[in-house]
Amino acid sequence: MKSTLAICSSYLLAVFILMAGSMSHAAEDIRTERVHFKKGTSGAVVEGTIKGYQVVDYVLNAREGQQMQASLATKNTATYFNILAPGETEQAMFNGSMDENQYEGILPKSGDYKIRVYMMRSAARRNEVAPYRLEININAVASTSEAPSNDALVPGTEFHATGSIPCSMTRGQTIGTCDFGVVRSGNGGGTVTISKGDGGKRVIFFENGNATGYDQSQADTGKFSASKEADLSIIRIGDERYEIPDAVVFGG
Repeated sequence: MKSTLAICSSYLLAVFILMAGSMSHAAEDIRTERVHFKKGTSGAVVEGTIKGYQVVDYVLNAREGQQMQASLATKNTATYFNILAPGETEQAMFNGSMDENQYEGILPKSGDYKIRVYMMRSAARRNEVAPYRLEININAVASTSEAPSNDALVPGTEFHATGSIPCSMTRGQTIGTCDFGVVRSGNGGGTVTISKGDGGKRVIFFENGNATGYDQSQADTGKFSASKEADLSIIRIGDERYEIPDAVVFGG
C-alpha cells in the first residue's frame, strides 16, 4: 500500500513539475512593450511581427472616462488583438476575434491597459508569421463643465450633433453628401463617424480641430492625408474625400 502511494505521489509530482514548466514557458512567450505617445499627440502607430505562439502585450496608461480607439491591420487572417483592463491578466474586455479587430469605447477605469496581439492556435501550430500594424488613439472626454452648454446629445443617439458633409468615394466622382455623427471631447477634439454609400462606416479622429487619423482596418490600403482650407478640413483616405467644417468638432 505504501509503495502504491509513493508511486502515485511521485507521478503527481512529475505531472505538476511538467505543468509548471509549460506555464512558465507560455509566460515567457508574452513580450511586453510600453507605448508612449509623442508630445502633442493623442495616439501612436506600432508595427511588428509575431510568429507561432508568440504574443505581444502593448501597455499604455489611461484614465477612466477617456475614449480609446484601436485597430489592427494584418494580412494574416488568424491574427487578432484583445484589450485587458488594469489588473487583468487573462480576462479580456474586448476580443478582436469576435469584433473584427476594431475597438472604440469609453475606458471603465484608470491604470495600465494591455493590448494583446496574438495568433489563433490553428495558425500558431503551423508556425505562421504575421506582420501587423496597430493604431491606437486615446482622446480626453470633456467633463460637463468643459463642454458647451448647448452641446447635448441628439435624442436617441450617442452623438452631440448629426448632419451631412460633402464627400466622394472614388477618384473623379462628383461630390455628393454623406451623413455623419460626431462625439465631441472638447477643444476641437472628437470622433466623426461617417456613413458611406456602401453601407459601411468611416471613423475620423480629431485633436485641436485637426484630423489626426482614421479607423484603419485590414481592408484599408489608402493613404491618409488632411489639409485645412479656412475653416474646412479636407481629408483624403485613398480615393475617398471628406470635407468637414470646424463647426462639426468645435460645436456652435
